[in-house]
Amino acid sequence: MNLLRIISFTASVLLSTSMIAQINYPATRREVVADNYFGTKVPDTYRWLEDDNAADTKAWVIDQNKVTDAYLAAIPYRSKVKARLETLWNYPKYGSPFAKGSYYYFYKNDGLQNQSILYRQKGLNGTPEIFLDPNKLSTDGTAALGGVNFSKTGRYAAYTVAQSGSDWQEGYVIDALTGKKLADKISYMKFSGFSWKGDEGFYYSRYPKPDEASKLSKQNQYMKVYYHKIGDTQEKDILVFEDNAHPLRYFGAGLTEDERFLIVSVSEGTSGGELLYRNLAKGDKSFKTLIKGFATEPDVVDNIGDKLLVKTNDGAPNYKLVLIDPNNSASTNWVTVIPEKKDVLQSVSTGGGYLFASYLKDASTKVYQYKYDGTLVREISLPGIGTASGFSAEKKETSFFYTFTSFNYPPTIFKYDIASGKSTIFRKTEAKFNPEDYTTEQIFVTSKDGAKVPVFLTYKKGIVKDGNIPVMLYGYGGFNIAMTPSFSVSNLFFMEQGGIYAQVCLRGGSEYGEAWHQAGMLLNKQNVFNDFIAAAEHLIANGYTNPKRIAIRGGSNGGLLVGACMTQRPDLFAVAIPQVGVMDMLRFHKFTVGWGWVVEYGSSERNEAEFKNLLSYSPLHNIKDEVCYPATMVTTADHDDRVVPAHSFKFAAQLQFSQNKACGKPALIRIESKAGHGAGKPTSKVIEEAADIWSFVMYNLGMDFK
Repeated sequence: MNLLRIISFTASVLLSTSMIAQINYPATRREVVADNYFGTKVPDTYRWLEDDNAADTKAWVIDQNKVTDAYLAAIPYRSKVKARLETLWNYPKYGSPFAKGSYYYFYKNDGLQNQSILYRQKGLNGTPEIFLDPNKLSTDGTAALGGVNFSKTGRYAAYTVAQSGSDWQEGYVIDALTGKKLADKISYMKFSGFSWKGDEGFYYSRYPKPDEASKLSKQNQYMKVYYHKIGDTQEKDILVFEDNAHPLRYFGAGLTEDERFLIVSVSEGTSGGELLYRNLAKGDKSFKTLIKGFATEPDVVDNIGDKLLVKTNDGAPNYKLVLIDPNNSASTNWVTVIPEKKDVLQSVSTGGGYLFASYLKDASTKVYQYKYDGTLVREISLPGIGTASGFSAEKKETSFFYTFTSFNYPPTIFKYDIASGKSTIFRKTEAKFNPEDYTTEQIFVTSKDGAKVPVFLTYKKGIVKDGNIPVMLYGYGGFNIAMTPSFSVSNLFFMEQGGIYAQVCLRGGSEYGEAWHQAGMLLNKQNVFNDFIAAAEHLIANGYTNPKRIAIRGGSNGGLLVGACMTQRPDLFAVAIPQVGVMDMLRFHKFTVGWGWVVEYGSSERNEAEFKNLLSYSPLHNIKDEVCYPATMVTTADHDDRVVPAHSFKFAAQLQFSQNKACGKPALIRIESKAGHGAGKPTSKVIEEAADIWSFVMYNLGMDFK
């Protein structure tokens, strides 16, 4: 590092230290509360913060935000960061068109609109008209469209609306011919779309009416499946399926494209499923079991007459596609249509009478077109290493649109001709940067147990490995979710400032199939944190950076990742941004849908081995008074009913208590109002949050704004 950079870095750190010395955190009441787990008493000093409706909790939130706002306001270039982000964000963004009835529908955001608008046009050269504009549903953009599902002919569209980022949604119906909103209203929905039967009505899932005071935190139970006929009130909806003996299960209903089979997917959490079916063509009145739960991950793709095409990992950790006769559904009778491969099969979709199988090869998409009998037609040529999605259409279609993206490749929409296999660019995103200025490389790091873990590094060309490059290390590592390449304006800003964006494909995800997933769940969860730590150590050992220049970030299960790694290896990171994280691993299952994560994490109450494992890495329970932790800004939101904000509240309170005893690095919490776990957040709030995060990160990494 040259002398000028040393002086600049030192001055920035001194300025940060001066500001830190002035932080006066709100006094957070500590109480003597403890639980007994298998003979071990575990204190829960901030249990009172779990009550989000209590006056003292609300006052605590206000006081914490005042401290955080004051800290951020003192960062000299915060306004410049926000202005630059607004400039980068302000370009048109399109979704892939899809055909329904006599129209093509597509989403578009002009640039800084809070919510994308659903447009439609007749033919690909028609004049676009607004079909649904969620920006008119609220004055501040906090009402967002969820799913939109069209009836068989396209006559009607059922859609959901979520308020302030909550998972609770309400459903409505619009007459697509007239544009008139009907009187139909569906309440108490969560994690459900609509599966239409002709134009007459649809199947959906819902919970019983929640208590208004506790609906953002109380455990959700007794999901049921209903059928709604257009024109009826919800009170008249027909109960299709329930299982009151198992209140903690999810149920989703869907029809095959020809409406022959009604499938109910059952799960006890985020892993493992059971499939039930009714053959409506044969007049079945009750459901029968197609695949018993919950040891595998089955998914119905389509049917061929009276038989069902199912994607499964039964005996195939990387998944395969099989044909099942419901009358002889034992696995010994299955016919393999697409066998398991070395690469992991992520999904199988249908379009134009063909199957489209999407695979991951080292976390990059590969797509193949097959006939329904499993005959390979072709591999679809993609632009390079990246993520492709959208390979589906109705059987009658001759073409469809898909999207390809990568770290330095903004989402580009391609039109695909099903017969010829030809892809042509339909719409290119004109983001305000030059992709040729940036590059992505994939490296593999060795984890503690010898596992090879892929890491994508994206940065501006010409960067010099001087051991001092700022790095944002990002990961997730769980729930069978793959971290694949994608374009982010927010990350582009950091790279523009001279940083490296490093995305780690941790165990616990689906990058290499079910074996990779299981290697990072339950009693193997520590592997995920070891993988992330190994990535940081590799970048240091290979001359990219040093511990004073590494920031770590993750959301939800990724927030847990950040919390665990910063408490296990505080010496390795300078900045930590745990977002909407699962921080209390002993009590997560007691709130909203947290019970669904027990299959991934285990339960503190189920057996002693799982309790000890959870306690060993639970971020809240591993903060120590004598340790100096990285500069930390926890982020959460008041309407997050996925990972309730109590997780972040308790973690931040404990971290502030310990940091005041140790080195005094900032331990802030940013609590967004009228926002949730992330989905549907308006653009204005997204930019404000990004500006605050990057300002905090840059300031505490000793970076200057360029």
